[in-house]
Amino acid sequence: MKSLFIGIMSIINCIYMTHAENNPFFHPYNTPFDTPPFDRIKTEHYEPAFDKAIAELSGEISQIANNTQPATFENTVVALERSGVLLNKVTSVFFNMLNSASTDEMMEISERVSPKLTDSSNNIYLNEALFDRVKKVYEQKNLLNLSVEDKRLLEKTYEAFQRRGATLNAESKERYRALSTELSLLNLKFNQNALKDKNRFEYVTTNEADLSGLPESVREAAAALAGEKGKDGWLFNLSSPSYVPFMRYADNRSLREMIYREYMSIGNKGDEFDNQEIVRQIVTIRLEIARLMGYSNFAEYRLTQTMAKNQENVYRLLNDLLDAYKPVAETEYKAVADFAQQDFVIMPWDWSYYAEKLKDSRFNVNDEMTRPYFELKNVTNAVFGLATRLYGITFKENKQIPVYHPEVKAYEVYDEDGKFLSVLYTDFHPRDSKQSGAWMSSLKSQYKDCNGNDSRPHVVIVMNFTRPTETKPSLLSYDEVNTFLHEFGHALHGMFAASTYESLSGTNVYRDFVELPSQIMENWLEEKEFLDIIAVHYETGEKIPVQLIDNLQAAANFNAGYLCCRQLSFGFLDMAWHTLSEPFDGDVVAFEKQAWAKTMILPEVEGTLMSTNFSHLFSGGYAAGYYGYKWAEVLDADAFSLFQESGIFNKEVARSFKENILMKGDTEDPAVLYKRFRGQEPTIDALLKRNGIKK
Repeated sequence: MKSLFIGIMSIINCIYMTHAENNPFFHPYNTPFDTPPFDRIKTEHYEPAFDKAIAELSGEISQIANNTQPATFENTVVALERSGVLLNKVTSVFFNMLNSASTDEMMEISERVSPKLTDSSNNIYLNEALFDRVKKVYEQKNLLNLSVEDKRLLEKTYEAFQRRGATLNAESKERYRALSTELSLLNLKFNQNALKDKNRFEYVTTNEADLSGLPESVREAAAALAGEKGKDGWLFNLSSPSYVPFMRYADNRSLREMIYREYMSIGNKGDEFDNQEIVRQIVTIRLEIARLMGYSNFAEYRLTQTMAKNQENVYRLLNDLLDAYKPVAETEYKAVADFAQQDFVIMPWDWSYYAEKLKDSRFNVNDEMTRPYFELKNVTNAVFGLATRLYGITFKENKQIPVYHPEVKAYEVYDEDGKFLSVLYTDFHPRDSKQSGAWMSSLKSQYKDCNGNDSRPHVVIVMNFTRPTETKPSLLSYDEVNTFLHEFGHALHGMFAASTYESLSGTNVYRDFVELPSQIMENWLEEKEFLDIIAVHYETGEKIPVQLIDNLQAAANFNAGYLCCRQLSFGFLDMAWHTLSEPFDGDVVAFEKQAWAKTMILPEVEGTLMSTNFSHLFSGGYAAGYYGYKWAEVLDADAFSLFQESGIFNKEVARSFKENILMKGDTEDPAVLYKRFRGQEPTIDALLKRNGIKK
């Protein structure tokens, strides 16, 4: 029996070693710029890589915590910062793939790996010996000769231990361990349920009458979508390129209502993908964690690490904006209802339809007029060209860099002095394996190694844009171009990063500051000088007519009041969930309805629910932080006014924005960085003026 056991173990070890030999994560990538070898990474490589990486990190932490030398900034704080290289390598690839190219098998892996990752993190922050060393260094911070960035790292490291339970008693630490593990699994499950529920809805029709009102481009896209699924006719689903134009143009009101109700019931059907109970559990666990840390609710716990600082300041912002915009929004609703001249109340499934017709009537502009001028390839070149004009950077596609999907492109990015700056991946179109929405992330963040060598980042921007068809290239809506600029702004923040420490690099900043670099980019789309560059007819090569630019600008603030109130409704809903002071086991639908009631412009619809599909709050890191989009609008309007005063392509203003905002990451307090760039504190005046609320 003993010899049999030894033989079995030898076989197991042999198999493990074979897997290790073939696992790309365990070896140098030998790819351009050390980019992930997606052509060699297989699903079975992830779990062994996670296990080895977690074990390596555990050993590194043990060495730091048990170091017999007195604690110093270098041997404790910097050593901790530079630990976990393999784990960072694996997690960045895996979770990017989980969001952009997921499979059922990867989802199952994520559920097995997530508790291990949470446990690994807890083993760091609840390590008493390690915290004791960090605390000793922290207590000497004013005596140490630290740079501004070194001091920031020390302070952020100490705060991280505090916020993750290092000062709790033994019983509370164990409770925190259990809660954080459960929460990580619930966040994953929420996302997976929403994706699966969204993907299972399809409306397929062979009745051309159902297409009444839909432009030819939308019909062609629906036919292509049906063809991809092996079906006859036209197919519509809940992805943005399908859902948005259907709600905007389809004449059939009952179909609009049906599809709207489907969209607004994602994760809320009382079946295996229902997220209501997960929402209850998530907010209750977050509340308990906040209480463990000494806060009355989760928002107060979270907001200490933001520019807002506390919930009073958040509510002040939300209420000030609501007071300014809601009267305008109510007037806008009446205008749409009067224009519609119907004997029914304008419902949410009517709003986009009639609002689009009113806009077209007033300003003679709509997406179908502008789409031919926004061909994706040209838009990409123009957006890249804007970065070249402002910052001097250049882009070069490299087809030798492995990508994770045939539609993905990879670019080398070079700074104005010709030095390599970053790799940028673009992933533009919807897939069943991809989450909805748009985002930027990193496959590798920027940092400087112990020898001072600058390790440059690998940045990804992911969208869900209108696909090309058999007869037309990908032609974008105005909103899609706006989204491109937004995510590209995040990419610039990541690509320009120039920090010493990875945890302070690029977009690793406060949630209510991270949207400034993205949202400021949207401003150029409303400027004639830029529209003249970006908008070129895909067939004729002609620039967009001046009259159409004038019409776009005239329509820029169309329904601005409604759009602001809609965004504020999400902020109020977020704050309501995260200012709960008691565990929640109530009615999710009723709670949501009450939470955003004062922001509502359109009538409520029974049976609909957003919370169960609100991934920003329940799986995306924006809990008690969604208000940050509106705060960033205040910042970006105020910041862009400086460009407007000096010229929208002014290189000196761009250089100041780059050096004071884009390159700095979290190396200093964002309020200090912003004031250094702008020369003054931000106010809401520029935003009110931009939206035509204030003259």
